[in-house]
Amino acid sequence: MKKILLAFVLTTCFYSSAQQPLALDYYLPQGITYDASIPTPKEVIGHEVGEWHVTHDKLMFYMQTLAKSSDRISIENRGETFEGRPLLLLTITTPENHRNINKIREDHIALTENAGSGDISNMPIIVYQGFSIHGNEPSGANAGLAYAYYLAAAQGPEIEKMLSDMVILMDPSYNPDGLQRFAYWANTNKSINLVADNNEREYHEVWPGGRTNHYWFDMNRDWLPVQLPESRARIESFHKWLPNILTDHHEMGTNSTFFFQPGEPTRVHPLTPKINQELTAEIGTYHAKALDKIGSLYYSEEGYDDYYYGKGSTFPDVNGSIGILFEQGSSRGHVQESENGLLTFPFTIRNQFTTALSTIEAATNMREKILGYQKKFYQDVKNEASRSKTKGIVFGDNKDGAKAWHLAEILERHKMKIHELANDVTINGKTYVKGKSYVVPMDQKNPRLVKAMFEKRTTFTDSLFYDISAWTFPLAFNVDYTELGSLSNAGPQIDKLAALQGTVSDKSNYAYLFEWNEYYTPKALHAIVEKGLRAKVAKSPFTLEGKTYDYGTIMVPVQNQDLSASELHTLLVDVAKESNVTITAVGTGLTRGIDLGSNDFDPVEKQKIAILVGDGIRSYDAGEIWHLFDTRYNMELTKIDVGYFSSVDLSKYTDIIIPSAYGKALNKNNSEKLKDWVKDGGTLIGYRNVAEWFNTNEFMKLKFRKDTLVAKNIAFDQKRDFNGAQVTGGAIFEATLDRSHPINFGYKNDKLALFRNTNVYISPDEDSYNNPITYTNDPLLSGYISEENLALLKGSVPFQVQGLGKGRVIAFTDNTNFRAFWYGTNKLLMNAIFFGEMM
Repeated sequence: MKKILLAFVLTTCFYSSAQQPLALDYYLPQGITYDASIPTPKEVIGHEVGEWHVTHDKLMFYMQTLAKSSDRISIENRGETFEGRPLLLLTITTPENHRNINKIREDHIALTENAGSGDISNMPIIVYQGFSIHGNEPSGANAGLAYAYYLAAAQGPEIEKMLSDMVILMDPSYNPDGLQRFAYWANTNKSINLVADNNEREYHEVWPGGRTNHYWFDMNRDWLPVQLPESRARIESFHKWLPNILTDHHEMGTNSTFFFQPGEPTRVHPLTPKINQELTAEIGTYHAKALDKIGSLYYSEEGYDDYYYGKGSTFPDVNGSIGILFEQGSSRGHVQESENGLLTFPFTIRNQFTTALSTIEAATNMREKILGYQKKFYQDVKNEASRSKTKGIVFGDNKDGAKAWHLAEILERHKMKIHELANDVTINGKTYVKGKSYVVPMDQKNPRLVKAMFEKRTTFTDSLFYDISAWTFPLAFNVDYTELGSLSNAGPQIDKLAALQGTVSDKSNYAYLFEWNEYYTPKALHAIVEKGLRAKVAKSPFTLEGKTYDYGTIMVPVQNQDLSASELHTLLVDVAKESNVTITAVGTGLTRGIDLGSNDFDPVEKQKIAILVGDGIRSYDAGEIWHLFDTRYNMELTKIDVGYFSSVDLSKYTDIIIPSAYGKALNKNNSEKLKDWVKDGGTLIGYRNVAEWFNTNEFMKLKFRKDTLVAKNIAFDQKRDFNGAQVTGGAIFEATLDRSHPINFGYKNDKLALFRNTNVYISPDEDSYNNPITYTNDPLLSGYISEENLALLKGSVPFQVQGLGKGRVIAFTDNTNFRAFWYGTNKLLMNAIFFGEMM
């Protein structure tokens, strides 16, 4: 009760003085002197910490200024965001350590190699502290202003000793683009007389909000897939240093207090050592003590988990480090009413600052214990690998080198050893081709990370998950893979992956062919039709000049084009090079199977594609599609906001995509407008719960399977867990394919792994040929799904297409573009775009 009263009094005081900005000493520890030559944040950015939301440019400028002013700080730029903002990293320690920084890093890394070497009694501990990976969770990045000042300017033997025993890697903004977007919103809606009313516009961002990066990705889900530039910079830094502790400063709902790990004890990934959680709990005692001192409420060991290794607070745990999540109740602006009293922005900053300090206090006092843990972790995983019957994993796709290459690229970014395949080989019926396949030995520095990426897991101690429950990478990439009992098929180790190659076999005066299997074929086809060239797609397999071509092969005739034969060849050489596609020149149209002049070759038209975005559309899903078109396939995609959809002339578009939606994204008038456009010949593509919207608004006739589960013998306090167990938060399931259907062109196998995070189940059509993708009767490959939902999933269909007037409507129940690393199902959307008229 005393803590609650104190927190209320403090926040009320903060609000009453909100018109007069709090001075920097509100955040700083008392009784410490500060170097007057080090500029304060206000002296550089023009306002007190917490008075305004710091924009990324001001944050960057202050960090650069500190680095110039303090011999404790060095700064580096590790790259740029999509919007061109620098990805800064500060290294903070004593001047003497800076002079020996390379030796310190080498000694630290040596601790994790072979049997570990070095005297940890004198070895500095490495702490990586990162802030505001979600841009609209800004208290972390704003706390970083005061924290960096403290580390640069605080004086006294205690801080000198601490810095001599430690190297701090400070990432002032994990997500510069999102932070900039949110700071603009909060600052432009700030009043002179601060308004705490929850209905105030300041606390209700416009779509898509500042949480995400440029393409609307949740940056805190990309630590393992590393598909985004911000992630690639920090993962490079992580593996360069292998820090002992990594902190991740977040925010949560306004009515919450403050959370620090450990999280829910039953939701820890089995590959995480038990001692990791024990050390996390011990570090937590330092946070509790520090927050007690300033009267802040907090909680631990509930709500959040340590399962998905793609999160910042969990990724370190599979790498011998300790990841720590901080969640601060968010003011979402400058001051807001909450269940715990008035919540001010400075108060949220102070909690983040306080726990940043308690982290390095714990690191100092637990230094040898934590360094010893890291050393033993790498000894243990090395021993695990030597005892394992599995000596390696081979993966590849004999029809598509690009997908396998991109999976190998992820392994390379995580500093794993990768080998070429020595020779073409067939193992358990799967053919692996040299140049399109790779071998990953388990004799790695960290084989546990390999296991985390490749394993399939279907049994769990808990049925609730904060994030996805499966992410098996070879399934995500739709590549074949096999565990190996020996490395006899492994070729030389790859020092650096060679760039992907695309070629044209020769010049032709008749036609060019390329199979649709390769990942970047949509990019190639788009480049061809965008030039006004004629291209056709094969609806049946055929053999020509000794080579067999599969469903979906693209044929570009030489004659009757707007380019001469020489000009066409030159263009296709450029297309092949840019798209990493192999194009074959042929000299005849006579084949075994359908001839090149057959009516079983359908023309492919130039596409003009739009996507609905804005209020009511799930921004993650929309951003994944935008990113796919824009960065992978170099295709123009028009983003149409639902707010002005009614005034848009749709006649110019061949395809319109509706990502997963919530609320009333489209009203009745707009749905009728869409329906008229489809009837005139358009292709409408909807994802996830949009399938139900299609059915309700009579775009399609679908029959859904519904859950009839009733809660029996469930107590009130078990209600949340009961309902949570029915959530399919993200698992992987097997479907069978009708490879002759255009939606499946480019897939060489008759089975496909699909990622699913919905409970939308469509019953199959009575005519089997209308069910080209069907879940098997034993579909669960990896992850969690309740028994009730699994029963509904069996034999259901994740795809349906139906005609409407001259056009067609296509429904996917599953996300084919999940988090930019689900390469294996990206082709489904491209098939719907390019071959929709054939369906």
